[in-house]
Amino acid sequence: MRFGLFFLLFLASVKCFAQQKPIEGIVFDKDSKERIASVSVHDITNGIAVYDNLKGVFSIKANEGDQLVFTRQDYHSDTVKVKNQETVVVYMSRIAIQLKLVTVRDSALTPEKRLEATKQDYTKIYGSLAYDDALSVAPGGGAGLSIDALWNSISRSGRNATRLRQFIQQDYEQNVIDYRFNRNFVSRITGLKDEKLSSFMIRYRPGFFTTQTMTDYEFITMIRANARRFLRSQRTYTIPPLESKPN
Repeated sequence: MRFGLFFLLFLASVKCFAQQKPIEGIVFDKDSKERIASVSVHDITNGIAVYDNLKGVFSIKANEGDQLVFTRQDYHSDTVKVKNQETVVVYMSRIAIQLKLVTVRDSALTPEKRLEATKQDYTKIYGSLAYDDALSVAPGGGAGLSIDALWNSISRSGRNATRLRQFIQQDYEQNVIDYRFNRNFVSRITGLKDEKLSSFMIRYRPGFFTTQTMTDYEFITMIRANARRFLRSQRTYTIPPLESKPN
């Protein structure tokens, strides 16, 4: 009797083992349709658990009718019932909504682009009048007098063009400083706002050479050091309020 019972249990276990076949499948993100790696695949019927690979593909021994539970951090769990030993395709939903990548660009022109635009507006002073050197090098290698440079030195229009180019260059240099030493950037570094920020930026405005040559690390270090000096003596450097004169 005991032998017969043991034999029946043995046949049942063999039959159960024989029915288990590898079930293959693949896991996708429901929104992006990209494959998901490191997903836990747990057959809650027989207790077997595996992980899918970097390509989102998994293989697990299971029987028809088994319940496969798919879990991964940041995703809602999903349960699939095995049917007819077919390939299993699973689409998992994120717990948080995945936003599309957005690239933010500054719409303002850089100082260099503004300078180029200015040169296009004043093509005359950057054309034949743009030569300041009285000596010119001829194509054959000989040095001669530049007619344009001589014209600049003796003509009123040439002198005005030179002066205007100087103003444009100065404006360009100030734009370079403003572009790098701007209120949002300085406020983030120093924590200053409103009147204190304005006072600090006037007091510690860097020069063109400093702005052009310093690395980001050096520039931020300089601003922080100046902010410490400013906070130690901010009463001295506070801009007094404007007073209107009586009529």
